[in-house]
Amino acid sequence: MFLSIEWISASTLTEVVLLFLAFVLSAVVGIERHRQVKSAGLRTHTLVGVGSAMFTLVSAYGFTMVIGTDVTLDPSRIAAQIVSGIGFLGAGVIFVRQNIVSGLTTAASIWVVAAIGMACGAGMPVLAVLGTALHLTTVTVMSRLARKVPLAGRGRDLVVHYKDGRGALRAVLERASELGFEVALTGTHREEVGRTTPIVAASLRFNRGRTSIDNLVEALTEVKGVQRVEAASDSDPT
Repeated sequence: MFLSIEWISASTLTEVVLLFLAFVLSAVVGIERHRQVKSAGLRTHTLVGVGSAMFTLVSAYGFTMVIGTDVTLDPSRIAAQIVSGIGFLGAGVIFVRQNIVSGLTTAASIWVVAAIGMACGAGMPVLAVLGTALHLTTVTVMSRLARKVPLAGRGRDLVVHYKDGRGALRAVLERASELGFEVALTGTHREEVGRTTPIVAASLRFNRGRTSIDNLVEALTEVKGVQRVEAASDSDPT
């Protein structure tokens, strides 16, 4: 007995168009993350969007042959499972480094891409396009706006370990000023004095700024002569 397969159905064209739309919109979001050199980029976001759309399409159109008086179809169950599964994938791109959390925006974008794919699969292309546009607005326009807003609070204490005698501390202060931070030197001490080039640990307090502490740490780490940057609590020997 052979299984009867209906290769082309009345909904096939709709399914193909919606799946392709999910592919395009997810790729648009992925390109933005790829340009920012994030761990989850073009391929990951595209696959998440297409996969979510396929799951939703299967839920909506794939079980029409078994629907009857004794069978109830509940497409919302597939949607709920997609949301739960994407949570695990998003958690994989979140990193904690030196008490600073990074990857939250990328994890959120994966979540949004899943919703975009589900909207396409559910036959809601206008909602999917609007969701894509709002995502791009958030990560571009709102990101530039956030950098112009001074950060409130008492600031953040970091310890910068750098090679002495190479102008690294001056370069660190200049780089922090470029990012809009007010910097106060609270103390220094030498490490590994016996080496040819001593290492100095400078305790610095950073206030305000036009970017996040995470971005500040990355910027200071790239300064020539700087070996590492860590939160003050991490370097406390007690």
